[in-house]
Amino acid sequence: MVVYYINSYDITDMEEYANYAAPVYLLLQKYGAEVLASDLHAIAVEGVAKTMNAIIRFPSEEAALACYADPEYQPVKQIRLRSTTNCMMVLVKEFVRQ
Repeated sequence: MVVYYINSYDITDMEEYANYAAPVYLLLQKYGAEVLASDLHAIAVEGVAKTMNAIIRFPSEEAALACYADPEYQPVKQIRLRSTTNCMMVLVKEFVRQ
């Protein structure tokens, strides 16, 4: 079943964060993922929008969790952790009407 990572966080160090996108994109390709949305200027309809908001589609929950746990991602994740705050990352299943 298709799943989606929904990510939202505030970028505190844009220069450091600039090193994050390219290696993450390669890892996403490795796991068959597709970035459906990625926005630094989201419009808050309710609440307060964070700096970065993204939706990433994975072919399966296994692929999504394997990508997050991939040893290649661990040093890349440290870039995100050093350059952001208020991180929210959830994995949700595709809606299937019964």
